Amino acid sequence: MEKANNSKPSKRDSFGSSFGVLVALAGSAVGLGNLWRFPYLVGQNGGAAFILIYLGFVILAGLPVMLAEFIIGRRSQASARKAFLTLAPGSRWDITGVLGVICCILILSFYSVVGGWGTEYLYKAVCFDFNTGNDQALKTMFSNFSTSVWRPLICHSIFLALTAGIVIAGVQNGIEKFSKVMMPVLFLIVIGIAVRSMTLKGSGPGLDYLFKPDWSKVTSQTFLAALGQAFFSLSLGSCMVVTYASYVKKDANILSLSAQTAAADTVFALIAGCAIMPAVFAFGISPGEGPDLVFITLPHIFSQMPMGGIIAIFFFLALLLAALTSAISILEVIVAFCIEEFKMKRGVAVALVFILIWILGALCSLSMGPLDSFKILGRNIFDLFDFLSANFLMLIGGLLVVIFVGWKLGRKVVFDEVNNGGSLKMAPWLLKTLLFLIRFAAPAALLAIAFFQIHE
Repeated sequence: MEKANNSKPSKRDSFGSSFGVLVALAGSAVGLGNLWRFPYLVGQNGGAAFILIYLGFVILAGLPVMLAEFIIGRRSQASARKAFLTLAPGSRWDITGVLGVICCILILSFYSVVGGWGTEYLYKAVCFDFNTGNDQALKTMFSNFSTSVWRPLICHSIFLALTAGIVIAGVQNGIEKFSKVMMPVLFLIVIGIAVRSMTLKGSGPGLDYLFKPDWSKVTSQTFLAALGQAFFSLSLGSCMVVTYASYVKKDANILSLSAQTAAADTVFALIAGCAIMPAVFAFGISPGEGPDLVFITLPHIFSQMPMGGIIAIFFFLALLLAALTSAISILEVIVAFCIEEFKMKRGVAVALVFILIWILGALCSLSMGPLDSFKILGRNIFDLFDFLSANFLMLIGGLLVVIFVGWKLGRKVVFDEVNNGGSLKMAPWLLKTLLFLIRFAAPAALLAIAFFQIHE
């Protein structure tokens, strides 16, 4: 009866160093939203006032959820669903892991399409296609590309293939090695662009837009925007941190890693703001939101800027790297699930997930053009996947995670994991504060986001 349990389990892949863990987690958090959404939110919501509010929510809501996911992943040493089965056998908490995998499938399906757009625009930058200097021509360029059939599908395929190529090599030889090289490169590129942007004539108002406190713009929506950004920017609620944490060694300081990841994500977002907004104001262009800023406004600026063609190449390279570092963490959640649930080899799992995401991504891409008239709940497929993942699955997942850790696992497990079995000897007041944040502050913040989204 018990013979099956006597067989030696296969050795599980893991990160090789603390630095590898940090850059991989930072890569998961740093994504396309840092390059356009954060700078826009800062400027529209009171500059430094928004930043202070955002930092407060990172501490009160973001860090507790991240730490809770860390505890689940590191303690279980298992993928999304299996982690909950390991820690709460016989319960139905495993549905949290299933929701996380579904969320990642939806996110990667539309994210790989946008990543494909980044691939196309890097190619256009290398070919100096932005030299027209005509804003309307650039709008037409983006519209014609994003609504066409084959070109976006090809770019979607290339981006997804790059992502799969990294993940198929494994955690240590693929994800960690890529992150160790590309995350420092990404930071250096964005810092270089920021320096150039801030030295442009007339860039001062752009820095004021970002960092000058304007409390008159702070409303209840400001707090909601800051809270939502703190949660979603850190890739929480979709089991990405759970999966990465399952590869973290037992002697790692998970509280320190959580704090460093949040800090790296915030610093990158601020640097990205310095790279974008001073240039936007220097050329007298009103800052936009979303694809208009990245794929229309910035190419227009690059076309007028001295050495703008070269800067455009570096910017869209940074955009592609940021997209890739996030995409590999999303793909790994799904692949790890397939490996542990269905006993697949990594190569087979990556291939099957690649096919699934390619098909769903193709539908997302086509919904921008030929399938735009096909609506579900009033949204095309691209927008529907975005809406369901951000407004429901991530929020529900995050809420279930903190309830599970705070109330199901409880004080003893939380203290044991954060304290590394007592070897770190953290102050009792700090441990109690962390438990309070996990049990009360984080759930309240997530419920607030859900409430305001429902009543929008």
